Amino acid sequence: MREASPAPSDQMTISGILNVNKPSGMTSHDVVDRVRRILRQRRVGHAGTLDPLATGVLLVCVGQATRLAEYLVDTTKVYRARLRLGLTTDTHDAEGKVVAEAPVQATEEEVRRVLANFLGSLEQVPPMYSALKHQGTPLYKLARQSIEVEREPRRVEIHELLLEDWSPPQLTIRIACSSGTYIRALARDLGQALGCGAHVAALTRLACGPFTLEEAISLEELAQAAGEGRLEEVMHPPDAAVADWPPLILDEEAAWHIAHGQPVTGTAIGESEWARVYSLKGEFLALARWDRAGGRWQPHKVFASLD
Repeated sequence: MREASPAPSDQMTISGILNVNKPSGMTSHDVVDRVRRILRQRRVGHAGTLDPLATGVLLVCVGQATRLAEYLVDTTKVYRARLRLGLTTDTHDAEGKVVAEAPVQATEEEVRRVLANFLGSLEQVPPMYSALKHQGTPLYKLARQSIEVEREPRRVEIHELLLEDWSPPQLTIRIACSSGTYIRALARDLGQALGCGAHVAALTRLACGPFTLEEAISLEELAQAAGEGRLEEVMHPPDAAVADWPPLILDEEAAWHIAHGQPVTGTAIGESEWARVYSLKGEFLALARWDRAGGRWQPHKVFASLD
């Protein structure tokens, strides 16, 4: 069944965060387009790209929540990856062309030892098949023209790296890592360290910050919820993006000022520099930053206007 096109701009605006279980074969942009059609909303974006091959947690921001996407991107990610040893591809995943083949002689003990070397802070060279840009051109476009350019290593953090299954020539690992970590690059580097090459055969994002795969919904479930008027059951409120920030609750007068972009005097909340701001009625008003010198809260992003 063909979905409706986005509704006119005068339609009621929806705001919130969707935890979508991305299917394999779709790009992250494909998912955003599908959500736009289902919700009939134009203002939709994702927080953290997943490769077409990958499945799992893709956070999609709708309406005002798109202004909070940056806080969702910069969170710890958890993945499960199945790697194929002995085969190196140009994209470092199963969608690429095999460019090298080698026998797999590694033992489980050796694999565990090598994995331990990737824990902690490390420099990672992004793959050529990525959306990063070189002189304004995405790297993947250059790669498709068989052009390879030097990429600056990027500092990433690997918090957890567990071997879940060893079935040579394949292994399954669980990775908890910082934003900006390329699992395909990790597979490439692991394969090089084992002397046989490797690529990602399957990849699932299990979590993005507090959002987990167990709670994710399919696009079909989203369409059904939207059709039945149950969006509130599947959509998280915009302030869920900053749920780990301390709340600042203001009285009526102070709430009016902050909602109109004006700073308000107050007191600091522990050592936190940032706060999510609410009215006494529980309305999410803004994000604010503590001005220690001035002893006031300065609105950073305002989400509600109180008359």
